[in-house]
Amino acid sequence: MKKKGLLISLFAALLVLLTGCNSIAVLNPKGPVAKTQSDVIIFSMIVMAVVLLVVYVLYIYMLTKYRASKAAPDYEPPHMEGSKWLEITWTLIPVIIVIILSVVTVRSTYAVEKTPEGYESDKPLIIYASSSNWKWHFSYPEEGIETVNYVNIPTHRPVEFRLYSFGPITSFWVPQLGGQKYAMSDMVTRLHLVAEHEGSFVGKNSNFSGKGFAHMEFEVLAMSPAGYTKWIDEVKQTASELTEQEFNSLLEADHVGRKTYTSTHLTFRPAPEGEHGGHNHGAPAAGSNEGTDKEMDHSTMDHSNMDHSEMENQEADHSQHGN
Repeated sequence: MKKKGLLISLFAALLVLLTGCNSIAVLNPKGPVAKTQSDVIIFSMIVMAVVLLVVYVLYIYMLTKYRASKAAPDYEPPHMEGSKWLEITWTLIPVIIVIILSVVTVRSTYAVEKTPEGYESDKPLIIYASSSNWKWHFSYPEEGIETVNYVNIPTHRPVEFRLYSFGPITSFWVPQLGGQKYAMSDMVTRLHLVAEHEGSFVGKNSNFSGKGFAHMEFEVLAMSPAGYTKWIDEVKQTASELTEQEFNSLLEADHVGRKTYTSTHLTFRPAPEGEHGGHNHGAPAAGSNEGTDKEMDHSTMDHSNMDHSEMENQEADHSQHGN
């Protein structure tokens, strides 16, 4: 009777917990990428639940069937041989489960690494998302604007986020639109998302990066294409230009509010990709004379050192001839 009451209590607690699943962001997708990942999570949970159910049923059956009995102390149970089919069965079942989960995971991983199905022919909106200390910078090279700690995107258009960091490794994550991906200082990673519903979605850094990590959140506002175009026009008419001095002050600050600019930092601080990739991140832009000047200075120093060395050699030769 006590066991029955315990099982009922556990079942009731499980129902109570499952009623809150609608409030879990990853299980409330608003785009095809998030929907793919949500389906994989739910499928995995169902498989695990079936496995647990079978295990619990067999556990209760074994406890009931082979419980202590009132047999005589000298009772010897009949000899039983092992079953090769049972051995094969409980070996194959886990193997099959692992294969199924592996196939589903690999297929979904490849699916979310490219433009979502149905949007392959659409031109993606490219947004550079970079982190510094505990804030996010969003650069729109196509529109020539930049925002801080919020990003607006049009619905039903693929968005390609190009991620990197001006500091420690961070992780860009918008749970209702797709999974997370790391942003690093010496390379650019890409994340493809599509918002199929208008609304405000919470974005965050899911990788611990210091004392301000808990407050490193941003808003993703999915707007209609017409609303997005109107917002771009308003920004170009009202926002100020982002200067290199202003950007450097943003990088040094720990926390800032929302900001909007009519230019991007990519013109004077390019992303670490292409010729600026790897340890060249932050190198002077193409056409700059800074690198040439350094080479000339280095060459001049080499000639100066060589002339000084030749003078010393001449003095030594003159001293030897004098002796």
